[in-house]
Amino acid sequence: MDFGFILSNALGEIVSPTTAAYALAALGLAVHFGYSGLLNFGQAGFMAVGAYAFAMSTIHLGTPFWVGLLIAVVASVLFALLLGVPTLRLRADYLAIVTIAAAEIIRYVVTTNSLTSVTGSANGLAAFRQDFLRLNPFPEGNYLGYSSPDFFYRVFGWVIVIIAGVVVWLLMRSPWGRVLKGIREDEMAVRSLGKNVYAYKMQALIIGGILGALAGMVFTLPRDVVQPSNYGTELTFFLWTCLLLGGMSTVLGPVVGAMIFWVVLSLTQGVLYGLIESGTVTWLTTTQAGQLRYILVGVALMLLMIFRPQGVFGNKKELAFA
Repeated sequence: MDFGFILSNALGEIVSPTTAAYALAALGLAVHFGYSGLLNFGQAGFMAVGAYAFAMSTIHLGTPFWVGLLIAVVASVLFALLLGVPTLRLRADYLAIVTIAAAEIIRYVVTTNSLTSVTGSANGLAAFRQDFLRLNPFPEGNYLGYSSPDFFYRVFGWVIVIIAGVVVWLLMRSPWGRVLKGIREDEMAVRSLGKNVYAYKMQALIIGGILGALAGMVFTLPRDVVQPSNYGTELTFFLWTCLLLGGMSTVLGPVVGAMIFWVVLSLTQGVLYGLIESGTVTWLTTTQAGQLRYILVGVALMLLMIFRPQGVFGNKKELAFA
């Protein structure tokens, strides 16, 4: 078993486009729950809306990349309004039920056979990144071990993460952000000061949803295919894992949490597969090893919640409202 190769592959996940997508979506969850107290269990739905809106506009309408990106953002805003208008006046647990159900509705709608010509049904949609690759400023060659397109996916994804992180950081340091954190701590107190709590919650839901839609695009561009199976409920729970690993009420926390999540996931898979291929472990198949790695990550998360429940970058004050 070549542990050096396994470790290098795992460390490579730190800058992968998938990690960038998870970091973006988890940052959206930080806006929703960490800063606003909105219990959103449907972030996978926002990712699906962004990915499908971009893919469908590009394939069926022939829109340029930037127009497709704008359509994805507008679609996420509409989805947030559809979710928020009837539910944001409800308690957090009701919002959680509605959001997880809405995400599943989105996934089942795009798999409907009657919409195959539009959404591709269970097979999804493919071949929509040509215009994006035309924006690639890097000539053919090797860049830190990556080909030109692979390097461009990484640069694009992490530039979006950096921009989103700076925007969220500035927003949360503004008077608007302080009101949002006040709503998280004591909604009734903020309402007594004359603030429109419903409007602030809606704005937070929209901003976090936009980050989720952008994450869906970053996630799907390197694959050049968008499939409904990628946006199941487990995706939202993985994003919550990233958020809890890094810290709920921080900007850097979700980003680092996504990095830790994918490094640990890749490392455990590489070690387990290596042990199986070398004959050291004979009682385990590769399929079982793929499931066992999630168990190991779950155990690690349990230990983290026991010994450092506020996450890597969080502080104990943010646990007061949870």
